[in-house]
Order: sequence, then structure tokens, then C-alpha cells
Amino acid sequence: MANNKTILVVDDDSALRTPLARGLRNAGFDVLTAESADVAGEILTRVTVDAMVLDRMMVGTDGLTFLKNLRAAGNATPTIILTAMGGAENTIDGLMGGADDYLAKPFQLQELVLRLNNIMHREPAPAPKMPKNLFMTDDEFFIKTANGNTMMLALSGEEKKLLNNLTYPVGNVVAAPPMVAKRLRNKLNDVLSNIDIVTVRGHGYKMVCTD
Repeated sequence: MANNKTILVVDDDSALRTPLARGLRNAGFDVLTAESADVAGEILTRVTVDAMVLDRMMVGTDGLTFLKNLRAAGNATPTIILTAMGGAENTIDGLMGGADDYLAKPFQLQELVLRLNNIMHREPAPAPKMPKNLFMTDDEFFIKTANGNTMMLALSGEEKKLLNNLTYPVGNVVAAPPMVAKRLRNKLNDVLSNIDIVTVRGHGYKMVCTD
């Protein structure tokens, strides 16, 4: 019996996507499918779905990057990331990237259904709010300058990861090598006067905003 909940399944592997969609339909959901992040993005511009099941490792834009960009744009669709990348560190990365739940492959369909029902009944969390004049798209950080122009921040991989963690959400306390934090602070201070990275003694660093 249909429950009128629509699930978007995003996976580039048809050998998993097709039977998963069939199983979810048999469980009573309406199901849409997408074979890439780009196709999923197009669907979400036209349709409001109740939840998304998102593969993490895909050709093209990976699932976690796609989700981070959605969250940065204010899309709060409840999302479960499916992945072969298990372990606590990967789970933390997924949850900090905006996932509501994280399920390692292989998995049981019944468990996925239970988790979907769980995240759809939660009160929606407010979307992460980026500091004024700083935004992220296509896995890169940009700033809006005083004259209204947009400029990409030239960041190393470590600096980008730290900035990402500091802004999901702003106020997170994040452990990082001091030199990485110092380089990132200097780069931000050179272009933005409304944010800073401060030391939380014994714990790491956090971003503060003066907006």
C-alpha cells in the first residue's frame, strides 16, 4: 500500500539502482532514480522529494560533494548516504557533510526502509548558514568582493577540508594542524573582514563571524 512518500535514489551503478528502486516501491514508496549527481540536481529543481538515498562514490560529482553543495544552497532534503566506505572516519565525514544517516554496503532493504522512515519523521535541522560573502559551489569556496565580483579562494586540500569542517555549521570546533589553520586564517583575513578563525585551547579551532 502506497504511503505517498517519494524517494530519490541516486546511484551510477544500475545493478544496484534498479533492484533498490524496485525494493523501495515494493515497500510502498514512490521512487525516482538518477544515474548521476547532475541528473539528480535537475530532478530536484523540478520535484520536491521526501528523502534521498545517495551513493557516495560516483563517476563525475561524487555523492558527498553533491550533498554539500545542496546543503550550502539551502536544500534540506533528508538524505541517507549509501557507501562501500565504512568506518567511523567516513561516517563522520558523511554526517558533517550534511547526511542525516550513513549506511554501509552491503545492507538489508528492511534496515534502509526503517532508516528512511526515521529521518523523514525527524524535525528538519536548519540548513548550514555560510558567513556573509563566503559560499561554496562545485566543491570550491568563493568570496564576493566589495565591488561585487566573485573570486575563487586558492586553497590547498588541507585548507579546503578545514574550511569545510569549520562552516558545517559555523561554530564547529575542529582539530587541525596549527600551520594549516594559520595559513587558512591568513588567506581569509586578506579578503574578508567579517570572519576569523580562533583557537579553542586544547580542542582545535572554530570560525567566528562579526556579521
